[in-house]
Amino acid sequence: MRFKKSVEEILNKQINAEFWSAYLYLSMSSYLAQKGYSGFANWMRVQYQEEISHALKIFDYVLSRGGDVKLTPIDKVETEWKDINEIFQSTYDHECLVTDMIHECYEVAVKERDHATANMLNWFIDEQAEEEEAAMEIIDKLKIIGSKGSGLYMLDRELASRTFTDETQEA
Repeated sequence: MRFKKSVEEILNKQINAEFWSAYLYLSMSSYLAQKGYSGFANWMRVQYQEEISHALKIFDYVLSRGGDVKLTPIDKVETEWKDINEIFQSTYDHECLVTDMIHECYEVAVKERDHATANMLNWFIDEQAEEEEAAMEIIDKLKIIGSKGSGLYMLDRELASRTFTDETQEA
């Protein structure tokens, strides 16, 4: 069954948004690495990898349903931030925006009675709750430890241990 045009269009919009998100997190990773925060940079690099895998999950889904994937140029992303607190607040805010976009995709799928797409998007709805929670957890820790000193060093070391697991392949 071929997609209805509205479903195909919104999924293409989401694919491109996921690639933009990846680019944003890679920019954050670069910024943090340049500031000497290798653990924070690692955390953002894993975010980058996750966003690429999310884009590809939708990309592959569209193709598997006989749809056309339309990639667009990636818009410019930020490259400078005031501090780590601002980066993680931006991360949280961005993940909330992505959540809204996923919900919009879901609503279009439901409106068009495309239950297979709505079902596929349930994975993303759950994933977004986890993404928001992970960013908020780091924000909460930064509030406790501040933006300087041994607490920041310890959190940087903790975040260095994060590794990428492609959960899109397990779903």
